Amino acid sequence: MNNQIVIDASNMILGRLASYVAKQALLGKSLIIVNCNDAILSGSRANAIAEYIGIRKKGGASLRGPFFPKHPDRIVKRTVRGMLSYKQGRGEAALQRVICYNNTPKEFESAKKLNFVREQRTKTIKLSELSEHI
Repeated sequence: MNNQIVIDASNMILGRLASYVAKQALLGKSLIIVNCNDAILSGSRANAIAEYIGIRKKGGASLRGPFFPKHPDRIVKRTVRGMLSYKQGRGEAALQRVICYNNTPKEFESAKKLNFVREQRTKTIKLSELSEHI
């Protein structure tokens, strides 16, 4: 039985992706998320950018945190972390089973990738575009 799942995050909503990944990680699966820079946030561009800029400005006053990442692969992992009890043993172990990449590494190019994309009826912004603005 193969416990490794490769997920292509292209055009997937970040929250839905993160909740699926967190659940599978808690079940003991190893998850590799590729193309994190093509994942999307739903909602208006201005609101998403303002919200993430606000989150990033909270940390850093005394350089003690909270630290919020700027790169798309780190934003995805941080979102997954928010859905896990990462301070306890089970959640920490689950988070260690999640690996995120901005592009597709060569070893995963031929692997079967899971992608559950829905038709988007709302405004969206890609994580690569968001990370340029924050």
